[in-house]
Amino acid sequence: MNSNYWALILGGSSGLGLATAKKLASHGYHILILHRDRRSAMDEIEKGFDEIRAFGNQLMAMNVDVLNAEKRTDIISNIQNQLPEGHQIKVLIHSVAKGTLKPMYSESKPTLVDTDFKITFDAMALSLYDWTKALVQAGLFAGDSRIISFTSEGNTKALPNYSAVSVAKVALEALTRSIALEFAPIGVKANCIQAGITMTKSLSMIPGYEQIKENALKRNPQKRLTLPEDVANAVYLLTMDEAKWITGTVIKVDGGESLM
Repeated sequence: MNSNYWALILGGSSGLGLATAKKLASHGYHILILHRDRRSAMDEIEKGFDEIRAFGNQLMAMNVDVLNAEKRTDIISNIQNQLPEGHQIKVLIHSVAKGTLKPMYSESKPTLVDTDFKITFDAMALSLYDWTKALVQAGLFAGDSRIISFTSEGNTKALPNYSAVSVAKVALEALTRSIALEFAPIGVKANCIQAGITMTKSLSMIPGYEQIKENALKRNPQKRLTLPEDVANAVYLLTMDEAKWITGTVIKVDGGESLM
């Protein structure tokens, strides 16, 4: 692999993003992680970052708000200034998990309002296009670049408290297809990975997640949950030269969980 290639991961301090960062670092990528976390969490997060550094490649990590349009401009400028001459971003990973988890109807709990949908949509869907466009305009992408985002089974199945995220995931997939089509002339390939139920911080925030886990284990023919490393392996496959003809699609990485 070209030693001048970087992987930019939006939301790479835990879960699928961090597992992907480790996997790509193990195959020679320099890693740039943009994340938003409290200072109190940084000691634990740095342990994961140290694992990335151990592969001997460069790691840049910025604790910034990737969803703020004004700050995005500053972040892009910072990246341009810090990337060594001749280095380019080969892979963009969208692993932003910021959504509102409320019911649509309840007699006792707060329910979703328009603002909840808009915040979730902007964070988990539209930000993919915002960052793709910004990186293209800044000339940071390599000639053959890969964009990979993470969707879920909520794209087709209704789940309690998940409707705002479901709307965002459907939009994310539509944006990915359009990015694959319209940015193809400059070498961009874009795909979504639909992971099975994976034990991450994001899953633990969903009300009733224990039942979701239990149902997934019953449905999965492999009799286990999907691991972040399973998803990271699939991401790596999509970054390989042999995968350059795969674009604009949703790939399930769930051990057959969605078959039942």
